[in-house]
Amino acid sequence: MPFAEACGHLQHLGFDKTEIWINNDYEHLRVPELTKSVDAVVSAFRESSRLSPVAIFLEQEVSIKEFATVITFAKLLRVAQLTILASPLGTPFNSEIDRLRDRNRLCMEEGIRLSILTKTGLLTEDPYTAVELCQSVKGLGVTLDPSYYTCTTKGLIDYEVVYPSVSHAHLRDTSLTELQVPAGLGDVDYNRIIASLQKEKFDRTLSVDLLPKTMDGEDRLLEMRKLRLLLESLL
Repeated sequence: MPFAEACGHLQHLGFDKTEIWINNDYEHLRVPELTKSVDAVVSAFRESSRLSPVAIFLEQEVSIKEFATVITFAKLLRVAQLTILASPLGTPFNSEIDRLRDRNRLCMEEGIRLSILTKTGLLTEDPYTAVELCQSVKGLGVTLDPSYYTCTTKGLIDYEVVYPSVSHAHLRDTSLTELQVPAGLGDVDYNRIIASLQKEKFDRTLSVDLLPKTMDGEDRLLEMRKLRLLLESLL
């Protein structure tokens, strides 16, 4: 959906906070829009809803100059959590550390926490590598997406090792064979996830995150509402 329209839907579903998603492949919110006028995007967001922005997910590799624009966007919205993608599998470890250090430095200068998403096909598809990256880049965290450790060609992956590094989380229900299924039909253990985060004294945010082009119309809205109520009941 267009950015403003999506914000309106979230309000009607009972959400009062949102994570803002930036991806050039969809007509939602794109980096060129921010580059053209950050102030215009911020104004449109504030006019379209009363939602409080609490995180940004930049699902797009960008230049360091464009990244600085995203940071300005976060600063204007007073958002302190930014998630980006790690580099693809096969990227030299030292090259990735250099890339992440450059971006993390810009974030830290503005008081923003940077984290990398755990996802299949990226360096973070292995939980131990995700932790190593965080240990190599001071202040870097993990955005935990358990779906990519649940639905894999290798079977269920134990990802307990990442919990001390988690600074954010993206949640949906997932089975061993499908990346997204209706809530209650999958194998994601929400109780265990929340208990493990609480053990680490995690006091930040959790995002309900449905994958693009999955579940249409009312089914999608119903799933958003179900997951919100589920998480609220567990918390």
